Amino acid sequence: MKKPTSKIRQEIARLQEQLKLAETRDAERIGRVALRAGLGEIEVEEAELLAAFEDVASRFRRGDKTSAGRTAAKTPAHAAGQIEGQTADG
Repeated sequence: MKKPTSKIRQEIARLQEQLKLAETRDAERIGRVALRAGLGEIEVEEAELLAAFEDVASRFRRGDKTSAGRTAAKTPAHAAGQIEGQTADG
């Protein structure tokens, strides 16, 4: 049996709402991580930041998960946002 077009439209609307919620959750998660990394404190063009995010995404897609020799598990919470080699003093 075929589905009536009204049912298909309802299903599409429901899926679009689910997609919107999922994208919002993803954006909030990535935003929190970016803020912890200190990206909220620097001035950078959106295009440059997008290019950097695309580079990170491509590295993770191909399995190269190294990040300047440190991982989230090795980074203490008080050091989040500090660039390697810098101290809190500047």
